[in-house]
Amino acid sequence: MFGTPAFADYARDIETGLSGDNAAGLKEWRPLAEKGNAEAQNSLGYMYSIGQGVAQDYKAAYKWYKLSAEQGNAEAQYNLGLMYDVGYGVSQNDRAAATWYTLAAKKGYADAQYNLALMYGTGRGVNKDYALAHMWWDISATQGIDDAAWNRDIVGKMMTPAQIDKAQKLTRQCVAKNYRGC
Repeated sequence: MFGTPAFADYARDIETGLSGDNAAGLKEWRPLAEKGNAEAQNSLGYMYSIGQGVAQDYKAAYKWYKLSAEQGNAEAQYNLGLMYDVGYGVSQNDRAAATWYTLAAKKGYADAQYNLALMYGTGRGVNKDYALAHMWWDISATQGIDDAAWNRDIVGKMMTPAQIDKAQKLTRQCVAKNYRGC
């Protein structure tokens, strides 16, 4: 019915940039991560999750993502949501996925907004709510996420005009409040 979750961030190159030298990146980031640097922790989590410069190790990825996410790093929160969503290194858990996606979505992280909308549209980990699915897909569509507008329109066909009006009002309020209270 709806498009698939947004997994592009999980498989793309590390944004902070290894520039092809994994050993140098690991050598630079590990001490920073151990000192509590959230960006370095997220980067190490990524390296372990895909086996870039290190042996793939989802447990280590989880450790570094969680440390970063607990400091409020939206990308790490999204990555934890994804791990729970698909069961990478942890038991698959829709509620935990929704919790981490929500934290990242409320920080404006578009892929998390998309995946959270999918959870609301299907009732996985949250109560099914087409208005909230419509809202989050609408928001992620404005940030350029593929299939978000398409999914928003599909869920819109299952809604009454009054429900669509409610969803559009929620979208405006959410954006105006910079995702707080959504």
